[in-house]
Parts: sequence; structure tokens; C-alpha cells
Amino acid sequence: MMENNKLLIIGKVWPEPASSAAGVRMVQLIGLLKESGFDITFATSARQTQYMLQPDKLGVSSQIIELNNPSFDRFIGDLNPAFVIFDRYMTEEQFGWRVAETCPNAIRILNMEDVHCLRLARQRAIETGVEFEPKMLLLDETAFREIASIYRSDLTLVISEAEMALLKETFGIPAFLLHYLPLLWDEKPAPKATNPTFEDRQDFVTIGNFRHPPNLDSVFYLKKEIWPLIRKELPEAKLHVYGAYIPQKAADLNDKSSGFLIRGRAAEVNQVMEQSRVCLAPLRFGAGLKGKIFSALAADTPVVATDIGAEGLYKDSEIPGTICLSPKVFARQAVKLYTDKTYWSTCSETGKMLIQQRFNRSLFADKFTQKLHALQVVFTENREQNFVGSMLQHHSLLSSRYLSKWIVEKNKKPNQM
Repeated sequence: MMENNKLLIIGKVWPEPASSAAGVRMVQLIGLLKESGFDITFATSARQTQYMLQPDKLGVSSQIIELNNPSFDRFIGDLNPAFVIFDRYMTEEQFGWRVAETCPNAIRILNMEDVHCLRLARQRAIETGVEFEPKMLLLDETAFREIASIYRSDLTLVISEAEMALLKETFGIPAFLLHYLPLLWDEKPAPKATNPTFEDRQDFVTIGNFRHPPNLDSVFYLKKEIWPLIRKELPEAKLHVYGAYIPQKAADLNDKSSGFLIRGRAAEVNQVMEQSRVCLAPLRFGAGLKGKIFSALAADTPVVATDIGAEGLYKDSEIPGTICLSPKVFARQAVKLYTDKTYWSTCSETGKMLIQQRFNRSLFADKFTQKLHALQVVFTENREQNFVGSMLQHHSLLSSRYLSKWIVEKNKKPNQM
């Protein structure tokens, strides 16, 4: 049993597993930590939402914290956690220096979700009509901030093998600072005998949180470039577009006459996937693992995706469906999957096998626990090896501390001055 089993997660937002892959990831992470014996507190400065999963239902305590407020120092000092996990780099920027100053021996872990600078750089490349190259990131302001956050942390959780390679090869980050922990597939205790068959399913589906720019872009791309080509070959087929937080400009794309149906938030993602014959994921930019593809393959639903959508999920030799780089090829493969039962069945079986073999929870749970316990033994040695991190922590602590103190003074009421 750990002498100090207290662990603090500082979340960017409250977890919404029904809204995004990031929410699913957070719930999975909390589950792994609970099984490892940690006493978990989830804290965030974000506003609560009607769709959030209450932390007490996950068996963890919760705390609302404030930005640029010394009350956080008192809170974490009283808690005295052995581990602190920052949910995304901007959370580490906001609270990391306070954790380092108040609880210097707490092990600091960054949960990336995805490599933000990669996603944003790809988005700029699409918007400006240039071809993205990894070397573009070496002069990127978001990359400066995100990579600095990785170095300031004792460990960073990376969700994609492709991004592990990027961080090591493009940025030269030492392997001991990184740990691969993807989305996880966990077979339920009493799984159904089979998912719906080819004949039981109909129509196409796509899904994604519309606050995430790659998802919004993909729906407009579908509407303008791809769906007309599919509909021409399959005039009775429909595309069901699901997603949380749909803006009006996306809702306006709803068109019954063309079978392009904006459905809004999905009450049950698995059910939506199981009743659909093919999932479409024409993402033109993005990073991390794509929750929609993961959910589709787990439901035996074949996927037509772009290379960006498939990144980190498929290996070159095991593609369950097709990866397409042009609207015409994308539409042609979507039609083939929709109409060819034999091809559909092969892709369905291969996809489910991929999820089970590459992302099975049992492959990662024990390794993650062992990594955390090992960190408690070697974290001093690791920090001594991480000179760049120590240097950045020194400058970050000084600059962030004085900026925050200035904000605190600025926000004081006149009678407090």
C-alpha cells in the first residue's frame, strides 16, 4: 500500500464521456487510477454543464478551483498529493508552477489528449492551401508552449503511437518523459453474442463534438464534396450527423431532400454505431486518436477515413476499411462498403480484431500502474537528467508567479487595496 495515495487531477473541463473522446479518455484514466489504489480528487476551474458526469459517480472527490488565486495554494497544500495530473498543457501552464512551489515533491504528469500544436498546424495548412510538414512545428508558438509543458512534467501521457514518434523524432524528447496510453477497449462482462448484421443495418453515420474544429470542418467537407457523390450512386441512402454542441451554421446543413440529416447529440453512441452500416470520417486535419473511428470499429461498423482520421489507429498492413485522400475515391469506397456484403464483412471483422488486439485494456493497465509506482522511486533521478525541464521550470515559475501575483492585485476590490 502506498504511503501517500492521494492524487489530484486538474481538469481543463468537467468530463463529458457522451460528448467527446476526451471525456471518454478522462473516465478511462480515472478508472485505471482507482484500480491502482489512488485516492483521487478532480479539480477544475471550468463551469459545470448539464452533460458532465458527476465525479462522485466515478468514486472521486471534486473541487472547484480558481485561476490566479492563492486559494489554490492553500487547497493543494492541505491535500498534499503524491501525484498531480494536468489535463492538457494549458492547465499545466496555469497551475504547474503553483504545484511545484507548494508541493515540490509531488510527481507532475501531463495528460495530452492530443498534440495540440500538430492539430493547429495542420488546420492552418488546410486553410492556407499548403502541404503540412513536421518541420513547420519547430517554429510554432503553440509547439513552444506545449513542448515546454512536457519538459516541465515528470511524465507525459501520449494517446497515439504516431505522436510518440513525432515527439521523439521531431522534438527530441527523451523516452523516459513519455508514456504511451491510448484509448482502451474493454470487453463488457456479458457481451452480446453478435452485433447487428449487414442486412440489419442501414445508412451512413458520422459523429463528433462540434466544439472540436476538425469535426465541424469534416461535416462541411462531407456536405460539399463527398455526400453528393455518394448520394448520386445511392439515392435512397441517408447520412446521419451526430454531435454535441452543434452550432447554427452546421444545423442549417440539415437537408431531408438529399438525405443529409443533422441529428444533434447522440443519446447512446454505441447504439448509433451498431444500427449504421458505414461510418464516414473525412477529417482533413486533427491529431490524437479519433473517438468516432474507435467507437465504430468496436461496434463492428466499417469506416471510410482519411489518413488523418486513421492516424495512430491502423498499421499499414491492417486497414479495416479504406483510407482515402480525395472526395471521389472516398465516395467510391463508401459505396463499395455499403453495397458489397462480403467486403463489408471482411472489414467489419478486421476492424473489431484490430481494436481487441491493439487497444485491449489488459495490455496497458498493469504497465501504467507499474510506471506510476516506479516514478516514485526514480523521480529525483529523472529530474536530475532533465536539465531542460529544470531550466524551464525555473523560468516558468518566476514569470508565471509574478504575472499571477499582478493579476491577483489587479482583481482586488478598491477597499482591499
